[in-house]
Amino acid sequence: MMKLTGAVIKEQGITFAIVAVQPHVFNSKHTLNEAADSFSFYFPRMPIILVRSTAKGPEYYGRTDIVDFLSNIHPSQIPWKEYTFK
Repeated sequence: MMKLTGAVIKEQGITFAIVAVQPHVFNSKHTLNEAADSFSFYFPRMPIILVRSTAKGPEYYGRTDIVDFLSNIHPSQIPWKEYTFK
């Protein structure tokens, strides 16, 4: 069973998924891309945005236009939920 914290958002005609990951995933582009690829199985046909918590707030990785959008909203505006996949 796979559990993750994330959100599916539709904004300006684009539906995308945000997935919270452990901070170490951001250590390399390779692990970021690997994680995004693995989550695309659970959120098919959606751009995947990864997020980690930092002392300065959330840090996002993914499509630049979506990351720019997310950087300008407060994390409390994101409809976070826990997803469970079998």
